[in-house]
Amino acid sequence: MSAMVFARSSATAPHPTPRTGSTGAGSPKAGLRERKKIKTRQAIRRAAYRLFEEQGYDATPVDQIAEAAEVSPSTVFRYFPTKEDIVLTDEYDGLLEEGIRARPADEPMVESIRQVTVEALRRFATADRTELAQRARLVREVPAIRGRTAENTARDAAMISAVLAERTGRPVDDLEIRVISTAILAALQEALLCWGEEGSTADLEDLIHQTLDVLARGLTL
Repeated sequence: MSAMVFARSSATAPHPTPRTGSTGAGSPKAGLRERKKIKTRQAIRRAAYRLFEEQGYDATPVDQIAEAAEVSPSTVFRYFPTKEDIVLTDEYDGLLEEGIRARPADEPMVESIRQVTVEALRRFATADRTELAQRARLVREVPAIRGRTAENTARDAAMISAVLAERTGRPVDDLEIRVISTAILAALQEALLCWGEEGSTADLEDLIHQTLDVLARGLTL
């Protein structure tokens, strides 16, 4: 799970619906297939989280997840190449970048991230927040998942840096751009970990605002 996983939940956008007004005869079928894939991914993820909660992450093999989700192990691996990916990825990763790029070009990046993240959180149902709390706990407790978050964080940092470079006309590897990108992600990671450490009872939206306010005011106390 990257620092921005809560902006990546399936709740960050409406579930895809069939396109209307399409001229191609195969379009409705394509929409149906995609919805079926989403349902399969969600079934695998929910089964996995239930088993992780009941018996622990390390004690839960992929074969058992597949059986609980009523799919084959090969289907699990087709959707999630590793067990860690069940926790760290979902079908809406691309929407994070879309949300940030949709923000005003002259808006400070901290505010862009704030708006996209808070909007996502406000769409969360109770079940989604329960899953998010489980993710936060697994990242904190499972070394294999915690190690993989570095890869996702690097990907998110590259995306934010690319948007910042476009907004400012600076090179994407500009030091100040890299510092801003990584600082935002580190701050969000701390907000999520703090929320998990408090038993996921605190208001996560308030924690995000508090965290990003620290960056917005220039890291002063």
